[in-house]
Amino acid sequence: MTTSSTPPPPDPRRWIAFAVVLAAGFMDLLDVTIVNVAVPSIQGDLQAEYSQLEWIIAAYVLAFAAVLITGGRLGDIYGRKRVFLTGMAGFTLASAACGLATDPTMLIGSRFAQGAMGALMVPQILAIIQTTFPKEERAKAIAVYSGVGGSASAVGLALGGVLVQADLFGLGWRTIFLVNIPVGIAGFVAAWFVMSDSKSATPPRLDPVGMVLAVSSVLLLVYPLTEGRRLDWPAWTFVMMGAAVAVFAAFLFYERALTRAGRSPLVDLGLFRSRPFAIGLGAWLLFWIAMGGFFLVWTLFMQGGLGWSPLRAGLTSALFAVGAGVGAGLSVGVLAARYGRRVLMIGALVNAAGFALYGAMGVRYGSEFTSWQMALPLVITGAGFGMVVAPTLDLLLGQVPVREAGSASGLLNTGQQLGTALGVALVGVLFFSALDRDSDRGVESVTPQIRAELAVEGVPVGVQDQIVAGFAACVHDRSAEDDPTVMPASCEPNGIGGEAVSRVLGEAGAEANAVNFAESFRHTLFYGIGMLLLVCLGFFALPKDARLEQRMLDDEPETVTI
Repeated sequence: MTTSSTPPPPDPRRWIAFAVVLAAGFMDLLDVTIVNVAVPSIQGDLQAEYSQLEWIIAAYVLAFAAVLITGGRLGDIYGRKRVFLTGMAGFTLASAACGLATDPTMLIGSRFAQGAMGALMVPQILAIIQTTFPKEERAKAIAVYSGVGGSASAVGLALGGVLVQADLFGLGWRTIFLVNIPVGIAGFVAAWFVMSDSKSATPPRLDPVGMVLAVSSVLLLVYPLTEGRRLDWPAWTFVMMGAAVAVFAAFLFYERALTRAGRSPLVDLGLFRSRPFAIGLGAWLLFWIAMGGFFLVWTLFMQGGLGWSPLRAGLTSALFAVGAGVGAGLSVGVLAARYGRRVLMIGALVNAAGFALYGAMGVRYGSEFTSWQMALPLVITGAGFGMVVAPTLDLLLGQVPVREAGSASGLLNTGQQLGTALGVALVGVLFFSALDRDSDRGVESVTPQIRAELAVEGVPVGVQDQIVAGFAACVHDRSAEDDPTVMPASCEPNGIGGEAVSRVLGEAGAEANAVNFAESFRHTLFYGIGMLLLVCLGFFALPKDARLEQRMLDDEPETVTI
């Protein structure tokens, strides 16, 4: 084992090793969104309630955020290759458990494990770039990593739809997890042979107490937000949310005490001395709250509201990926170097414009909304997303001293995952409450059609009134139901009118459902638009001359080569 204050000669296999860890990182980040498009299939197969579906998504990102900074420190202490391989093995096993889950609880627990193991892998990627690439190559490697990471969210939706629809070996939605097994095994073997190991010569200490306090404060907030509607908001849900504030205050106090004692806090509070970084981090968190919620309700709208197959929903999401690719390429390659913070501000506004157009078109077209009609709002939304995601990391890192860039990077990545989890929880409250509240709108939109078709079938007016009243009760009760697999008593066949009436009500029910989902989707996007406007204002706090920075790349790390 040798210790040096300068990096060793470049590893001739560094690009091969980088490709291996990059593929693993892409797999990790892909699993944040790949599950979204499979949610309706999971719901039907495992008889999951809406709140459980939210946990299936949020569990991964919560665990990922909780372990991310600690995962980076474990690599500094015990060796990046060793921790990376541990994470890869654990992620593969957790993916197998997800694919074999027999009930929602098992799937949620496995998703927690999957996220935690992913958080052991991802921090090692930037560390490996720092320690294996010469200074003149690091900017290129960082750009590749940023591009791949930024595209993972969009690609996850499309790939999830293809895998679910393909129904390989009759496994349905389970393939989105089981596909990680061969990829994980291949990645583990390749990493074993091509990765070199290193650790920090002066590694920071772990902060388990800080990690527990931080995770507890988030869970105390997310849990009542996710479960409150289902339980009709009992008093303890508000007590938990109040406790979240108290625990977070205790976390800040403890982190300050560690800093004063000269130890290694989980979060370097000194970063917040930079006002632009602090406000920019808040804007970054709000951005992912908006996008985390969007990815959930978007897929619910396409499949639950419009009745689309997973394949159609997934392929339609590729339009978002196209926009994201264009926006990311323009922002990093052309715009950010010249216009700095204005690119982030314009990106947030473009994203908000895409949301507004999407919501308006959803209400306009209802059940007739086609994939090609979605092209314009999805490309606009994706372009704004790419313009924000691609350059933000570098622009915000430029607001802190070089020696603090590593801590700042970890905090930004953690903020992304926490924002996604909070977005899922908040949007669940908004979307499903709106679905319940606005159910009458869907009924009103189809009532004239029902009466006209019943009249053609020769149904008397008095019986029509009875049928329409029963239909309205059924739609309302289905919209208010916490468990979508439960058939309310009001929806049970009553024998009135026979097969012809059943056909009329079935068609009208699909149309009413589409109208309800479209209205709820639009209301939820209003919340997203408000968030994105705040994001735009937050990025305004960055200096006018802020440009893409690679300052952290010039900082030669002190390493121990194993």
